[in-house]
Amino acid sequence: MEERLLIVEDDKKLNDGIRLALKYDSYLFYQCRTLQEARQILRKESVTLILLDVNLPDGNGIDFVREVRKDSQVPIILLTVNNMEVDIVTGLEAGANDYITKPFSLMVLRARVAVQLRDKETTGKDRMVFDGFEFYFDKMEFFKDREAMELSKTEQRLLRVLCENRGKVLKREYLIDAVWQGDTEFVDGHALTVAIKRLRDKLEDDAQKPKYIRTVYGIGYTWTAKE
Repeated sequence: MEERLLIVEDDKKLNDGIRLALKYDSYLFYQCRTLQEARQILRKESVTLILLDVNLPDGNGIDFVREVRKDSQVPIILLTVNNMEVDIVTGLEAGANDYITKPFSLMVLRARVAVQLRDKETTGKDRMVFDGFEFYFDKMEFFKDREAMELSKTEQRLLRVLCENRGKVLKREYLIDAVWQGDTEFVDGHALTVAIKRLRDKLEDDAQKPKYIRTVYGIGYTWTAKE
């Protein structure tokens, strides 16, 4: 999958320099010099990493980190000046993944970017954030609109299978095998129906009119992909 990097840096020379330093890694770049331009790009495009200057003409980069973190866990590397410790600590607490202080080595930049993209690949299936949901399967923590939810082990396994296959129709037999992990001798279709109902009760605004976990009659279920 092609990596899409968003560079938010008002210094045009540095902005272009970052792109040139990383171009050999075959990334696709979006370059902008204001937060407003960055917002427009994020509304239209799916990016896999953000390189973000802290001080921008139309706002503070750390505030922008908080804004992004409301509905996305895309890796963010802050670009800070003169090792400003307050900016670094505040930025990391706001949700940034890493920081680089200016002036910086382009070799260090490339290494930091590679680390974040590698970490994203390894943790992506353990952490899913979309549509107001936050699912942290590794920590067994689940949130809807910032409110914590308690899920049983069966519900967690069912949710994970559905989310990892968003947009795909999964047969009931496949789900039973995946959720109960082959221990299906005493598990029937009713157990799956009950698990689906309990999950809907916790996730859906209206369990009678599910928006996410849809029934595909005669086949199984699907987690509706986000438009």
